[in-house]
Amino acid sequence: MDSLRVAKVESVLLEYFLPPVSSDSVPTRTRRTGTLHLTSHHLIFSPEDASSSSAPSSEIWIPYPSITLLTRLPLSLHGLYPLQVRTRTFDNYVLLFERDRSAEDVWQSVRNCAVASSVEQLYAFYYSLPANSRSSETSGWNTYKPRAEFARQGLGTRTKAWRFTDINKEYTFCPTYPSKLAVPSRISDSLLAHAGKYRSKARIPALTYLHWANHASITRSSQPMVGLKNSRSAQDERLVDCIFSSHTAVETAFSPMQIYGATATNLIIDARPTTNAMANVAMGAGTENMENYKAGKKAYLGIDNIHVMRNSLKVIGEAIADAENTGTLDRALLRKSQWLRHISTLLDGAMLIVRNIHLNASHVLIHCSDGWDRTSQLSAIAQVCLDPYYRTFEGFAVLIEKDWLAFGHKFLDRSGHLSSEKLFTITDNPDDESDEEFSGSKAAKGFFASVQKQFASNSHVKEVSPVFHQFLDCVWQIQRQFPNRFEFTEDLLLDLHRHLYACQFGTFLFNNERERREPVQGKPFIERTVSAWDVLRLDRYRNETYEPTLDDRDARDTDQGVLMANAKDVRFWYRLFRRGDDEMNGQRQFVPGAEMLGPIGSDQVDPVLLSAVPDQKPSTDDVRTSQSHGGPAWKWSQFSSGAINALQKTARDLQTIGVDAVSQLRAEVKEVNGERGDDVNDFTRKPLSQSTVLPIESDPWTRDDTISPKLLPKNPWVESHSGPSLSDLTLVTKPVKAEIEKTEVDKAEIDAALGGDRQVWDPLGAL
Repeated sequence: MDSLRVAKVESVLLEYFLPPVSSDSVPTRTRRTGTLHLTSHHLIFSPEDASSSSAPSSEIWIPYPSITLLTRLPLSLHGLYPLQVRTRTFDNYVLLFERDRSAEDVWQSVRNCAVASSVEQLYAFYYSLPANSRSSETSGWNTYKPRAEFARQGLGTRTKAWRFTDINKEYTFCPTYPSKLAVPSRISDSLLAHAGKYRSKARIPALTYLHWANHASITRSSQPMVGLKNSRSAQDERLVDCIFSSHTAVETAFSPMQIYGATATNLIIDARPTTNAMANVAMGAGTENMENYKAGKKAYLGIDNIHVMRNSLKVIGEAIADAENTGTLDRALLRKSQWLRHISTLLDGAMLIVRNIHLNASHVLIHCSDGWDRTSQLSAIAQVCLDPYYRTFEGFAVLIEKDWLAFGHKFLDRSGHLSSEKLFTITDNPDDESDEEFSGSKAAKGFFASVQKQFASNSHVKEVSPVFHQFLDCVWQIQRQFPNRFEFTEDLLLDLHRHLYACQFGTFLFNNERERREPVQGKPFIERTVSAWDVLRLDRYRNETYEPTLDDRDARDTDQGVLMANAKDVRFWYRLFRRGDDEMNGQRQFVPGAEMLGPIGSDQVDPVLLSAVPDQKPSTDDVRTSQSHGGPAWKWSQFSSGAINALQKTARDLQTIGVDAVSQLRAEVKEVNGERGDDVNDFTRKPLSQSTVLPIESDPWTRDDTISPKLLPKNPWVESHSGPSLSDLTLVTKPVKAEIEKTEVDKAEIDAALGGDRQVWDPLGAL
């Protein structure tokens, strides 16, 4: 509490945006007056009308680690002193104080509490489960049991090609790997020890998933230490070869389930762009020389590094902040972030793994640089699609514990839990841009600030990146495409993202399993903090539309529980960004009577069909018809009658204009030649005056004084008596005939004036 200058400030005005109530709405600005409480770990705003509020919880809690920017703003027009708070969960607040001293005390207090020097200062070490929520069941820290999980996958039952090793039991072999590793049975611990010297951080290829259908495996590792000397390791090559040939091991001979074609399509997935992988060679690392790994092939996925991802999310945050000031979300700025491109690239890489495992029945080894960011993303996303178990609440928790926590994703560094002084700024000095005020005192302040920056290192800020956020985003994309294949709802993903930065649980606080489980001052951290799985329960996130029968592996008319997500069908996760769906992703506009919006993709439902029959969904046959062509196709038979009538009305109007123009031209010719009679023969027989200008056929907008009057534009109208179908969309001649009778001009004479030729008018180019 020594870091707090003030514990409570009354009469504080809070401005913030309420999230949209529906997908087609936008956030609404809200102002509330209340009391601001400051604790060692939270800002708590209690509104004055809390007692009359119908909301379940009217208080607003802001965890300090979730604050991504705290800024002192200039004095407002109403004489209030504002503080702007931006969070990693995209909640933005403005606190307005009546006194400058109050604003300064709150700013300094939050700064002192948020910039922590040790993980033990975070809220998780002070939080305990309420007495009424404690359960006698197994602790959430035991959600993932390696032996039980790999036995479920088939180790020791369906195959004996893999074994557990205790080489990392004390975390001495690889501090960032789990204590229990599954490796090929034919590989000894001695060989593993030598192979570890060739992989960055000793993160050797280790098993993370064994496919239930064909013994195909997903293994993960870090990059090889190739370097400029093009080094190689016989032990590493032997280890990878045993992984790629694990289906041929003698121990699997008793199993009726064999893998075919594995040697042809085994893949080493390098998640990095090719240039990045080659650049690491200069630092002593690099990528595999495939001449030494002849049992497989390599694929580069081109997924950008953590710095690019951090900047991409930063642009989205700026767009959202600007929208709160201007009232309009800049969609161009969202596109500039390239966030959806990154999500699509991740999904595309994961689908490559899924196809190679399930369809090609072959093995996949995944790595990036150190194997704890992009490797975790690809491995976990692929397993969500491959195994229905990981789409249940229990299985999803096991997947996160296994591929993210046990295999050493750096949650502490990537989430920025210890914060930084860089996140606390002041913009309320009006003299910063004044040359006249640039005095020695300001120069001295700048000097001392630069010296302080040297001693207070903020290098860990560069380690922050939304890696786990992107994984949750990809799961949401798959969940959106297959809404009835997940046992849990989107709310679980949203709560996981919120708890990632709230630091309430010990689950997402550490960089690896060793930091969580090794004793510190006599007690490991897992015994001093609460697991997230002790609080998160399925009954809060149960998906009512979940259909587990669709994952039946024995049914021939199902996909055997393997999902093939469309990597191109990605959208902004609008609920996480606290905006509207239409606001972030756009909305298709349907003009009544003209539903011609473009071809329907093979994976889309025809919007014309939906709009033509209100409150009625398209039949299965209609949807299959749009998909049977394997690509975009126009739905010509589904144009509404309103569209046909609109086009026909336009044609009739154009006819009337055309006939009026011919009549007016005829009258002008006769007037120029001194004629006042109605003899149409004068129209073609009398010579024209030099001042008379007629259009030419090839270019009706060009003046030509020498043109012959017979070279008028040909008649573009055609007579049709067919029904209102698009293929027969022509101009009806009845309005033309009525206009001729009105002006007492014979139809045959008009034909003569127009050259006697008619052409079909096809406005859509369909004929």
